[in-house]
Amino acid sequence: MLLLLVNPTAGGGRGAKVGEMVRQWLRSRKRNFKEISASSAESAQSLLRASISDQIEAVIVVGGDGAMNLAMQVLAKTQVPLLPISAGTGNDFVRTLGIPHGVQALNLLNEPPNKIDLGMVNNRYFGNILSTGFDSLVNERANRMRMRHPFKYNFAMILELPFFQPKNYSFIVDGKRFEGEAMLIAIGNGRSYGGGMLVTPDANIRDNLLDLMVLSPVSKPEFLRVFPKVYKGTHKFHPKVSIIRGANIEVDAVAVAYADGERVGDLPITAHSVPRALLTWTA
Repeated sequence: MLLLLVNPTAGGGRGAKVGEMVRQWLRSRKRNFKEISASSAESAQSLLRASISDQIEAVIVVGGDGAMNLAMQVLAKTQVPLLPISAGTGNDFVRTLGIPHGVQALNLLNEPPNKIDLGMVNNRYFGNILSTGFDSLVNERANRMRMRHPFKYNFAMILELPFFQPKNYSFIVDGKRFEGEAMLIAIGNGRSYGGGMLVTPDANIRDNLLDLMVLSPVSKPEFLRVFPKVYKGTHKFHPKVSIIRGANIEVDAVAVAYADGERVGDLPITAHSVPRALLTWTA
């Protein structure tokens, strides 16, 4: 038995279209499945949790990174695999896994799943990026925007940048403390956020570590000059960018944090790697 969870509003309605394509694929191959229907994220998570049993072969989730993050909270540390079907705006979790986008990913049901690490912050799992600083403010602005476009984050960044000022941060990475001003902080279990920005380009979902990327203050013109490099991960060579690996990372400042695009809350935060936490499919 397969479980199907569809977020019909993902990607400005793309979730509904992809969801129907998934149903047709499953029916054409005579795969036995049950669909979970819910009116909110909270009820979807509750129904998913109540539906998990030894008889469930896999949970297929159609949506964006928010839907994948929701499913992680239920499926982490279980033997039920998550098959993500991208239908959102960013789709960074699918990008991190390296699996096909959209319905093509269903062919992976014929292959064995494997385990990946997850991050955890405030008792909540995340698959890709935990962020604070400038990008969290951009995330908040982007969430208020009605547009559904892969470059929504970029538009929000341009609107937010004129008002932004660097903040003072303190860090503890595996017991080692340091402080400093920073514009942007990203803690990566995976490699990308914002629809393909490789903010922690060398992060590995199987190394039992998190990658802490710190951008020290630069001028706003310099920020705009360096920013496009994040799509190839070459920003890591900039002299104001530092990347440190650790299993446990603490960050404190007067700021807010986001994980996988979902609001975590105010700092301080403590994040750690959870080895082999999620059964899924990877390239």
